Amino acid sequence: MRTVFGTASVRLYHLSDQDAAAHTLFYGPLSEALAIASQQTEDVQSGLWLATENDVVPYLELSDG
Repeated sequence: MRTVFGTASVRLYHLSDQDAAAHTLFYGPLSEALAIASQQTEDVQSGLWLATENDVVPYLELSDG
């Protein structure tokens, strides 16, 4: 089970299906990254990932929706 907390430092990025590139949207606290991710379209959200110093998880796995 993952342990997460709002102040954990994360990188929020989008993996593009078109060019397989990772585009960083935000570096900072998890709580802010989740807020930014929630404002994206559903299509973008499906390609969002959160990376900590020791884990990578898809945004949709952590989101409420």
